[in-house]
Amino acid sequence: MNLEESIKLAVESLGAQLYDIVNTKEHDKNIYRVYVTSPEGINLDKCAEISRMISPILDVNEPMSGEYTLEVSSPGIERKLRKTEHFKASIGEKVKVKDIATEIYKGELLSADDEKIIIKTEFGEEEVSYSSILSASTYFEW
Repeated sequence: MNLEESIKLAVESLGAQLYDIVNTKEHDKNIYRVYVTSPEGINLDKCAEISRMISPILDVNEPMSGEYTLEVSSPGIERKLRKTEHFKASIGEKVKVKDIATEIYKGELLSADDEKIIIKTEFGEEEVSYSSILSASTYFEW
């Protein structure tokens, strides 16, 4: 079992789902960021509980050469879509997608399968294959 699978099991044992894990660097500090979701939402207490549960796992299988800060949080209302399952879980939401031709599609995500997504934009329905997506995220109109 790899590190991500171990974290996923720990998160699920606490009634939440693992959304994503991101390794990043901010202000010369390594950050190991674990995003979690739940149908009821994620609050600060749940993040702290998950952090306490996965810390021992990270002590044994240290990511980022052991030099990191652990952060556990919700992916937020405007979240990045990187995996097929992220797109499938976001059907019906507003998305912004940039493809390899640097086209930007904004609109409602109508469908997502294992090959492509379909977005309803102001110009009609646009089909975009996962292989051509550079970046994607949900967005909220304020």
